Amino acid sequence: MSSVPERSEVDEKHKWDLEAMFADDEAWEEAYATVEERLDELEQYEGRVTEDAETLLEVLELREELMRTVSDVTSYARMRSDEDTTNQEYQALSARAQSLASEASSAASFIEPELQRVDRETLQAFVDAEPALEPYEHYFDDVLRLKPHTRSPEIEELLADLSEVTGAAGDVYQMLSNADMQFPTVETPDGDEREITQSNFTSLLKNSDRAFRERVYDAYFETWEEYRNTVSTAYKNSVKSNSKLANARNYDTAREASLDDANIPPAVYDNLVETVEDNLDVLHRHVDLKRERLGVDELAMWDLYAPLTEGESPDVEYEQAKEWVTEAVAPLGEDYQRRLAEGLDSRWVDVYENEGKRSGAYSAGTYDSQPYILMNYQDDVTSMYTLAHELGHSLHTQLSSEHQPYVYSQYEIFTAEVASTVNEALLTHHLLETVEDETLRRHILDEYLERFRSTLFRQTMFADFEQQAHELSEAGGALTADKLDELYGDLKRDYYANAAVDEHITREWMRIPHFYYGFYVYQYATGISAANAIVDSILEEGEPAADRYLEFLRKGSREYPLELLRGAGVDMASPDPVEAAIEAYETYVAEFEALS
Repeated sequence: MSSVPERSEVDEKHKWDLEAMFADDEAWEEAYATVEERLDELEQYEGRVTEDAETLLEVLELREELMRTVSDVTSYARMRSDEDTTNQEYQALSARAQSLASEASSAASFIEPELQRVDRETLQAFVDAEPALEPYEHYFDDVLRLKPHTRSPEIEELLADLSEVTGAAGDVYQMLSNADMQFPTVETPDGDEREITQSNFTSLLKNSDRAFRERVYDAYFETWEEYRNTVSTAYKNSVKSNSKLANARNYDTAREASLDDANIPPAVYDNLVETVEDNLDVLHRHVDLKRERLGVDELAMWDLYAPLTEGESPDVEYEQAKEWVTEAVAPLGEDYQRRLAEGLDSRWVDVYENEGKRSGAYSAGTYDSQPYILMNYQDDVTSMYTLAHELGHSLHTQLSSEHQPYVYSQYEIFTAEVASTVNEALLTHHLLETVEDETLRRHILDEYLERFRSTLFRQTMFADFEQQAHELSEAGGALTADKLDELYGDLKRDYYANAAVDEHITREWMRIPHFYYGFYVYQYATGISAANAIVDSILEEGEPAADRYLEFLRKGSREYPLELLRGAGVDMASPDPVEAAIEAYETYVAEFEALS
């Protein structure tokens, strides 16, 4: 019998308030129908986008009005589906929403190719003639920047129509991993039966009983290996899709296309990978510390998540986590702290795991809705940090939406992961300054070390794997299951040279959902590097640095990501922030080494 509750058994106060977005499914249907009916209105502007300033403003405002509703429709359907991925009704709703989004993108696909037919001087003349176009100046710059990679209106429409198909591999993977895969139960050291899930796997690997950790590890990966061919086929096709879409837009590689979308130079990616891989000795020092504290001759892969501290991590119930996270963000000012507290009390968060619920955590919401957070809270220190992380995204969304027009409200992932990790760093500083319980303090320090390890080093390793997989495929190589194991295993052996890399862990790539969001993961590592620098400045300077950071949040995507971060005091075009983050990690390792 499953130990995970049905959704109906979860208290309403611990479920997100989707009724604040749509009162019921009927209201959703009405919004869906409105978009369907109005998409034809865009057609009257095809061929006329740059006719004059007034026409340009009309078409941009119409597109935004429709896309705001599409965003609400797709977000609601996705979140309903994620509540229980086995619910066929909401799976169907989500599929319809994705189709509508594709239809809407297709209907509006002529706009940017038509904008690219005129020069900057013409667009500036339109802005001068119609002041309401002034907010679009950065958008116009971005559109013209991407002119070499934008195709004809007919091809753009086709590419938009194909978006459902090109994302199919990721959809298949999500359904397999969240709805269809069933993991076994294992006997706990106390003699109870515990079901392994995607959400509790790493928390189970923190158990102090090494034999139990090994049983969990083996059972989990043996289940994954039953689907090895399916997952390798899904990932192979995801990689091919990325590359073919890049080629369709006149890029040489999928990575070039992905980074150029946010105007990130490839050197930023390369600086990250090279800097981290040049400093693996710091990671090895952490691994050796873990081996010594666990009292084992060789650290096994099922030991990686085991805490450096003795005994189980103290429970951190959700209400306590809310209190500590709210207190921790005080350096960001009263307004930020108030917003966060009000959000926690307004059912932003879908807190606990239930049968069929999507694994992991994310922050969602739209320009016209409150933020929403999906979690699978496990009453531990890690879950508290995840809450702080997702609230960083949510406050970023809220501040951006309030201070920017719709066109700049959807900030890039490159900057999003800064907001989330700033909150994590502030939480660590707050807890180490205020918590008196020595056991909990050790667990907090250990958790932050793990966050550095898994965010800076692990995500960079993922980024290198992703790059190698795409390079191999783009060179005509075959991404078989064996080859993916080989690529991943070689990296794992480099990163964990002083630990035992077994056969199971070479297949860990199978369990990483973010590989289906092409070249996404590196931004976690750049994010923690930038966040580390920002928090250092806030703690040293106080209000001036906090104001710079809040302005960065409020700007959304009004500037390119590297420009936004420079405004907050961080230059991610340089390897310096990555090096500084590694130094901070080494300092925390040394601090733990000094503990008796």
